[in-house]
Amino acid sequence: MTEDFFQKRFKLKERNTDVKTEVMAGITTFMTMAYILIVNPNILSEAGMDWGGVFTATALSAVIATLIMAFYANYPFALAPGMGLNAFFTYYVVLQLGKSWQFALTAVFLEGIIFIILSLFKVREAIFDAIPMNLKKAVSVGIGLFISLIGFANAGIVVADEDTMVKLGNLTNKEPLLALIGLLIIGILLAKNVKGALLYGILATTIIGIPMGITELPTAFFKAPPSISQVAFQFEWNNIFTWEMLIIVFTFLFVDIFDTVGTLVGVASKADMLDEEGKLPRVSQALFADAVGTVAGACLGTSTVTTYVESAAGVADGGRTGLTALSAAGMFFLALFFSPIFAMVPGAATAPALIIVGLFMMSPIKEIDLEDYTEAIPAFLTIVMMPFAYSIAEGIVFGMVSYVLLKLITGKRKDISLIMYILAILFILKNIII
Repeated sequence: MTEDFFQKRFKLKERNTDVKTEVMAGITTFMTMAYILIVNPNILSEAGMDWGGVFTATALSAVIATLIMAFYANYPFALAPGMGLNAFFTYYVVLQLGKSWQFALTAVFLEGIIFIILSLFKVREAIFDAIPMNLKKAVSVGIGLFISLIGFANAGIVVADEDTMVKLGNLTNKEPLLALIGLLIIGILLAKNVKGALLYGILATTIIGIPMGITELPTAFFKAPPSISQVAFQFEWNNIFTWEMLIIVFTFLFVDIFDTVGTLVGVASKADMLDEEGKLPRVSQALFADAVGTVAGACLGTSTVTTYVESAAGVADGGRTGLTALSAAGMFFLALFFSPIFAMVPGAATAPALIIVGLFMMSPIKEIDLEDYTEAIPAFLTIVMMPFAYSIAEGIVFGMVSYVLLKLITGKRKDISLIMYILAILFILKNIII
C-alpha cells in the first residue's frame, strides 16, 4: 500500500526509478550534507547566537524546505542553511560591520519575503531560462570541480598554502589516508555496478575509521533537541530602512539566487531533467521551496536556506524524484533526536563521495561547443571560476558577463536575450557597489 502511494505520488515509473533507489539516494544526500548540522551552529554561535538553538533551527528549516521540494516540486534536491551565506552573516554583518545577529537575522527574513515575491512573479524562473544552454552545461561541470574541491579539502588531501594558495596535504596523516581508502572502495563498488555505491562507501569508510581513531563512537545514541527559544523570532525592526540593510539584503539575495539557480541547473543537467529548450519543468516550484525555507529558517533562528550542491550525490546514486528529498528530510528529522549517531560520521568518510560526484558532474563537458569562442570562453570561465573563487554564484557571474560582452563586441547580438543584458549590468554594478 505504501509503495503504491509512493509510485503514484512521485511518479517513480515515469522516472525509471523505484522506492529502494530513491530512499537510498536520499540517505546518501543527507550523509554528504549532514556536516551543516554541526558547522552552521559553530559559525552562527560566533555571532552570539545560542549553539543548541541554531542546531535545532538548522535541522527544522532543512526539514521544512526539503519537504516542500519533495511534495510541491517532486525533485530530488535537499535544502538547508547555506555555507558561505552563514559566513557572510557572522563574519561580515556581525563581526566586521558590528551589527547585532538580530539585525542579520532580520535581513535574512526580508530576503526570504522578497524571494517569495520574486517566485510568485516567476522572476527567478526567467533567470533560470535565460541562461544559454552551453553555460548550463558549463555550470554542471563547474559544480563538479567545486564539489570535488570541497571533498579534497574536507579530507585534508589538499590544504591551503600561503605561497601556492593550495597544495597537496600530508597523505600519511590519518584523515587523508582514510579518505583515499574510501575513494578506492567507492571506485570498486561503482566498477561492479553496485546500486547505492556512494552510501555503502560512506558507511564502510566510517567503520574503517573506528580502529584508525578517526571515527569517534558516541557515548549516547539519543539526545533531545535543544530549545530554539533564544533564537526564534528574534528580529530587529528599527533599522530596516537603512542603506546598510539594503546592501546586506541585496547581497543575501544575489548569492542565494545564483547559488540555487546554479545548483538546479547543474544537477538537473546531469540527471537529464532539462527539456529540449534547456528549461527545467516546475522550476518555479523548486525555487519556491528555498524561498519559503529561508523565511521559515529566519523565524526559527538560522541563516539563509538554499538548495544544496551535495544533492548531486543522491542524484548520482539514482535519485530522480521527490521521494529522494523526502528521505533526506526524514533523516534531518531523525538527526534532531539522534544527533550523536550522525555526528560520528567523519568528514574523511563523506569526502570520497563528494570527489566521485565531481566525476559524475563532468560528463556535460562533451556537449559544450568549444569551436565558437564566444561560447567556449564564457563556458570555460564558468567552469574554472567556481572552484577558483570558491563560489557557484561568482562562476555564473564570470560566465554570463563574458558571454554578453563577447557576443556584443563580435556582432552576435541576436544570441543575447534582454534578461542576459539586464543581469550582466546588475553583476557589474554589484561588484562596483559592494
